Amino acid sequence: MSSREKELRYREALRYFENAEDILKSKARKKDRYYQDPKYVRMACATAYNGTLLALDTYFEMKGQPLVEKKKSRINVKDYQKALAQFDKKILNEFNTAYRILHLEGYYEGETNYQVINAGIESARQILGKIKPAGFFGTSLN
Repeated sequence: MSSREKELRYREALRYFENAEDILKSKARKKDRYYQDPKYVRMACATAYNGTLLALDTYFEMKGQPLVEKKKSRINVKDYQKALAQFDKKILNEFNTAYRILHLEGYYEGETNYQVINAGIESARQILGKIKPAGFFGTSLN
């Protein structure tokens, strides 16, 4: 994978995270410890989780082991977990947290607790950091 392609993929995954954070800030509206609109929390969680998957796909390609769809089957969470277990247990832990919080609790269950959602986004940010190109000075996550 060329450094240009890596940077493009990083920028795309970063765009997903920025969009998720914008949705949370402008539409879900935090009040006290909770977001006020579960619809937008779900949307933001789905967006951040998809950015996480983009980052992981790039990570696997950087390692020379891209995930490949099996015949008549899509890549699923177990495929990601199995592949991560071979490379980096820390990223596996971050992925498991992001998956449980962003995908299951945030998207499916509609969790609105600010600290819970923020923990999921922080785990996803750790994964995104693994593909950040050296010397990249573009937009950064806050």
